[in-house]
Amino acid sequence: MAHKQHTRNASGPAGPSQRQLRAGELIRHALVDILREEDIHDPALVGVSVTVTEVRLSPDLKHATCFVEPLGAGVETAPTAGHESEIIKALNAHAKFLRGQLGRRLDMKFTPDLRFRHDESFDAASHIDRLFDDPRVRADLERRDEDEGDQ
Repeated sequence: MAHKQHTRNASGPAGPSQRQLRAGELIRHALVDILREEDIHDPALVGVSVTVTEVRLSPDLKHATCFVEPLGAGVETAPTAGHESEIIKALNAHAKFLRGQLGRRLDMKFTPDLRFRHDESFDAASHIDRLFDDPRVRADLERRDEDEGDQ
């Protein structure tokens, strides 16, 4: 009877392996340093601070999805209607340069291909905060607290 080889999928129920998580954090820290120290010649990145919030690696560690959040006054952060922001486009355009810089800084067998995406978790959190600030929701929550206090 042939045995099926079990492979761990990063998006599967088991989640990423310890190896993926550890390598992702190393890459995230190195990318933060590179983006802070290196001069990337692109008008979309001039005067913009970019925070790398998370790096997710494929199980073979050859592909990395880097979630970023641009910071600063007047920065178009979220992509609109399915279009990438100019900052995300610029980072993806310079992904090979950034990968080369990573290769010089990290002691990894393979330096992964980089793909940058906007981190939507901040937008989702602020949306939830706005929902809780809604007077109707606030009244409903207060009513629920009073009902639980009566029991």
